[in-house]
Amino acid sequence: MTLIEHLQELRKRLFLAVLFLSLGTAVGFIWYGSAPAGWAPLGEILRQPYCDLPPEMRASFNADNECRLLATRPFEMFMLRLKVGALAGVVISSPLWLYQVWAFIVPGLHKNERRWTYAFVSVAVLLFTAGALLAYFVMSIGLRFLLGIGDEFQAAALSGGDYYNYFLALLVIFGISFEVPLVIVMLNVLGIVEYATVKGKRRLTVVIIMVFAAVLTPGGEPASMLIMSVCVWLLVELAFQFCRINDKRRNRSRPEWMDVDDESAAPVAPAQPVAPPAPAPAPRRVQPGYPPQPARPASPSPTPVAPQPVQSTRTQESSHPQRPGRPAPKANPFDDVL
Repeated sequence: MTLIEHLQELRKRLFLAVLFLSLGTAVGFIWYGSAPAGWAPLGEILRQPYCDLPPEMRASFNADNECRLLATRPFEMFMLRLKVGALAGVVISSPLWLYQVWAFIVPGLHKNERRWTYAFVSVAVLLFTAGALLAYFVMSIGLRFLLGIGDEFQAAALSGGDYYNYFLALLVIFGISFEVPLVIVMLNVLGIVEYATVKGKRRLTVVIIMVFAAVLTPGGEPASMLIMSVCVWLLVELAFQFCRINDKRRNRSRPEWMDVDDESAAPVAPAQPVAPPAPAPAPRRVQPGYPPQPARPASPSPTPVAPQPVQSTRTQESSHPQRPGRPAPKANPFDDVL
């Protein structure tokens, strides 16, 4: 595909993803106040942890002592319903818009990369859902602790905005914290983190998890912080065991020289005695395979020819008789020189 085709494909996938998110938001907005038969409205599901508190711990402003949240601004109820509906729409339409993202990415992946992506995305969704469900059941414990401080002199009257902001923040933080073990597993699969590196750092890992939970827990109350820390620590330990098994499967053994101190030399094996040289074998007599050929007689040497003296041109000319009728040659002035 060319660059223009990639951009056109990206525009198409983004348009479909936004369309599915908009439809999911509309469904969540309607579901907030009304639901089909046999289903509870979304607003009632979300306020249930608050309504589980004892009646004396929350203020009531109606005659029948019904559990209701307050609205202190004119547009607070509309904006709150829109916010909750949008978040619900993201969750409801997640299979559709995640497929658009996957359809844009998958042509550039190899077969094994597609398999690992399927596995990691599936596990990530399950872990986030587990963390969000745990936060839903933990929230009533946290509210009971927070609203029970000083209940002898005051009653809690929470507004819808404050309550839902706290509730949604707790859901998101628990869901994201449950993804930490998946990150460790991913780094081990890529070969960045090994079990030999992390196996001796469990105490430091526990301290980091506790600090992480104390800082990110919205209410700062000990119950939610302790529950999240214990759950994340268990998941991280499972991730460490996966790293151990995966490294063993790959036969990743730590070399011995890496454990030697920088100031000490590596052990050297003792010298072995040198074996004496083996004697050379005696030469064998080679037997001819065929009878020897008779020697050919030597050819007679050629008779040497005595060299003939070379006569000068003048002598040769004088030795030839003069033909009759032919004039005698003229004397050459350079004959005496030659």
